[in-house]
Amino acid sequence: MASRNLILLGQVVPNIKRNACKVRIRRMDLDQNLLMYFKKEEFVFAHDPEKKCKVGDIVLVKELPQKLSTLITHSVDVVYPFGDVTCPVTGKKVVVGKYRDHVEEATQLYGKSEKAFDYTKAPPRGRQEGIRDFSHQETYKKYHEDGKDQPFAW
Repeated sequence: MASRNLILLGQVVPNIKRNACKVRIRRMDLDQNLLMYFKKEEFVFAHDPEKKCKVGDIVLVKELPQKLSTLITHSVDVVYPFGDVTCPVTGKKVVVGKYRDHVEEATQLYGKSEKAFDYTKAPPRGRQEGIRDFSHQETYKKYHEDGKDQPFAW
């Protein structure tokens, strides 16, 4: 019997389970009749007791040697935090399909605009926690509309 040591790449989505994060794994599934590939999404729960994963992060999902529960079957490591896009090949930061250092070279050649965004002065993700960013709050499902404010429902 072959062992399944799968390592997959996925994105963290909102969930209500404690000490775990819900990860969406996208795969391409071959339709034998059309001989075309279509997107197929699979959701797994990964063990995350330190709450290091936030919604939107790209994570590496590994299968645990032994299941912690019927739902929690994987472990998780953050590869790319949500926000700044990083090229997986070179490791450089990317802005709209161009490397940041190329954009900075072009601004030095042609002069910097007054309205241009300065990435070196930008604060890291998490500065707006509790003010505008509520991704660290516990989420819950909104089952009905009762007129009350439900800020963390999805």
